[in-house]
Amino acid sequence: MVANALAIARITSLFSAVMLFGSFSLLSAALFVIMDAVDVALTEAAVGAGISTILMLATLARTKSFSRWRSTAPRPMALVLAVGVGLLMVYTTQDYPRFASAQAPAHRHVVPHYLEQGPKETGVPNVVTSVLASYRGYDTLGEVVVIFTAGIGVVALLGLVRSPPNSPPTGVRPRSEPGRAKKPLDDSHLDTRIID
Repeated sequence: MVANALAIARITSLFSAVMLFGSFSLLSAALFVIMDAVDVALTEAAVGAGISTILMLATLARTKSFSRWRSTAPRPMALVLAVGVGLLMVYTTQDYPRFASAQAPAHRHVVPHYLEQGPKETGVPNVVTSVLASYRGYDTLGEVVVIFTAGIGVVALLGLVRSPPNSPPTGVRPRSEPGRAKKPLDDSHLDTRIID
């Protein structure tokens, strides 16, 4: 995944970058499956590798396929800031509970209630489905609204509105049909008198 991210940052072909974005999302989905987060993996695969890739390809169809690489001067302060924030994030992970620990706060308070009372309260035997559709129903609805709104925004930016049939594109003068002579301009209504 690190090599994939570095390739995305360095590549100039936008089509290849979109494909690498899609592969990165698939790798993330596979990582979520390994961590037993199948629901998150499905969302990542559908949104990250599916919808996002389609929208970016639609954008490329109306723009250029290559980007110009601009060499910029090194910024040491930006590097120091990035390294400092990264070290701070690594330091904060010391307070996290161990991965899959049964003593984690979520596993001691919320999870037992979902496992024991979830099928009774929601009527859904699958715990993951009951959490996403019932306990976190508004959160799931908000995510769907955000994705739908983003899709509408991209379509609006791309201007994917079909023009009427047989109409020339905007700013293009219609071409005369072959074999038909052009009509001479009628200038009889013009005043041709010479003014002294």
